[in-house]
Amino acid sequence: MTETPETDWHIYRGTGEPHDGITRLPPAPPWRDFDGAPVTEAVPPLGSESTRRLGTRGGRRIAWRPEDLELVNAALYLRRPLLVTGDPGSGKSTLAHAIAHELGLGRVLQWPVVSRTTLKDGLYTYDAIARLQDTQMAKLRGEDHRDIGEYLRLGPLGTALLPHERPRVLLVDELDKSDIDLPNDLLNALEEGEFRIPELQRIAGRQGAVDVLTDDDRHATVHDGLVRCRAFPVVVMTSNGERDFPAPLLRRCLHLDLPSPRNDEWGRARLGAMVDAHFGGADAGRHEELIDSFLGSAPGALRAADQLLNAIYLTQEAVRDREPDRQRLADLLMRPLDHGDHGSGRR
Repeated sequence: MTETPETDWHIYRGTGEPHDGITRLPPAPPWRDFDGAPVTEAVPPLGSESTRRLGTRGGRRIAWRPEDLELVNAALYLRRPLLVTGDPGSGKSTLAHAIAHELGLGRVLQWPVVSRTTLKDGLYTYDAIARLQDTQMAKLRGEDHRDIGEYLRLGPLGTALLPHERPRVLLVDELDKSDIDLPNDLLNALEEGEFRIPELQRIAGRQGAVDVLTDDDRHATVHDGLVRCRAFPVVVMTSNGERDFPAPLLRRCLHLDLPSPRNDEWGRARLGAMVDAHFGGADAGRHEELIDSFLGSAPGALRAADQLLNAIYLTQEAVRDREPDRQRLADLLMRPLDHGDHGSGRR
């Protein structure tokens, strides 16, 4: 028998319906309890990037498997990051937006990772050159020097580690594309829930509190150069499986693998919910036809769910009443990503 929301231990239910379940989250385990203060102001609402991901036409429910929901909720209870792996287009990044939407946790802090990304990029940036130039100009004009906080901006990770009353959602996207050192460098910040800003620590004796800009384009006060979280953020780190991660990082994460939708009950439910969220219930019959085509041809081939969305949109808008062209165009857009005709075959 399905448990009611009052008795179900799940905080995140995967229904797509916003609720205040985050208030039922019990205190953190003693080894994951953080005491950052003072509490920062209210966070920005969910951004348009989440709306694009989750859709606006129908419900925003995502068909998660029971084990997916259990791992997401285990991460919430244990205050541990989620390492989400899977093929491109399997819904890894969407999970972060779905959690933020359903639990009312505000705008998702997004940190896209590339080969040149360093830990400091995620924590904060300091524009020392601009400060030096402005200081020189101020001397020439006989003006007061501008505050150092005007040249500091917290990154997505740094903003997530501010002392929020409720956890922020941080999406560390495509961690496997990083330099070999970044996963190890992340360990201390994620384990300790804090970081230091040396530029502010050096002046802490004469200026203990400094207002800095955050990734939300708002201001927050940093005391004595230390940022310490209060509610550990919901950290979703995604990987396309292009590399292995060090054991210390894996030990501190919960691993959730999201396979691409298959031609089974779960795969159909997942794609159907996604299509409904973006296109609503109109033309449901035609949507089912394309879902069948997407799942049924070339079993085992690599495809991304957004190929299906592209095919539905274009065949509805461009060639809606021209059935031969509609099917041909849909087949073209939904070709397997590992098909030999894509590009030159080089990697």
